[in-house]
Amino acid sequence: MNGIRTILIDDEPRGLTSLQKLLELNCPEVNVKQCCLNVEEAKKAIADNHPDLVFLDIAMPGKNGFELLQELPVIDFEIIFVTAHDNFTSQALHLSAVDYLLKPVDEDLLVDAVRRAAKRIGDKSGRQQIETFLHNVSQPGGAQKLKLCIPSMKGFQVVDIRDIQYCEASSNYTNFYFANRTLICASKPIHEYETILEDAGFVRIHKSFLVNLDHITEYLRGEGGSVLLTGGQQIEVSRRKKELLMQRMKEHFKF
Repeated sequence: MNGIRTILIDDEPRGLTSLQKLLELNCPEVNVKQCCLNVEEAKKAIADNHPDLVFLDIAMPGKNGFELLQELPVIDFEIIFVTAHDNFTSQALHLSAVDYLLKPVDEDLLVDAVRRAAKRIGDKSGRQQIETFLHNVSQPGGAQKLKLCIPSMKGFQVVDIRDIQYCEASSNYTNFYFANRTLICASKPIHEYETILEDAGFVRIHKSFLVNLDHITEYLRGEGGSVLLTGGQQIEVSRRKKELLMQRMKEHFKF
């Protein structure tokens, strides 16, 4: 049998059985070569089978999924992370643009994730996202130290979150503005970045603008008012977003 050579890694036997059954029923292109219950089993299985795709449970007793990836000499396969809900981990996954599934796994989301992984396998394009994710999970407690993987027309670009001054909506795209580099046009709408970046110190102050609180230097009063940014830009605050901005600034700057 050919197909996508796949390894499943989860410390819960019931979770492995359930995921394998879902794959058999919904993703016939996936060829499960081995199921592993811990990191040591997984390292051997990866060396023996040279998988195209790995489903990796993040939270495991003993060594976890992050430690597995850090101990591998090379990561030449695609990964779909499987995780219970965790705020910090979810933020790192979102920022890094990697695929993940929350437990219990939804079959429709599983099919979508496998489809995207198959495309990345063909394009050999997933390495940058994994490296970004590993950086982000090694930076707990400091959102501005994290990196964001931005999908663009060329592929992906990785940027430091602290360098983003603001984002501007452009139809179904989002323009990212920086102090130290040219703008990047991302192939996602601004409302998606509002969700991704809200825990990293960003606030939507207008239907067209998402700003990094660390780059605000002054607030100017008005019906909604406006903010001045470190790059000298003055951006309007919509009337209905003024209260949210004031609340977020008080939380962020502790005044």
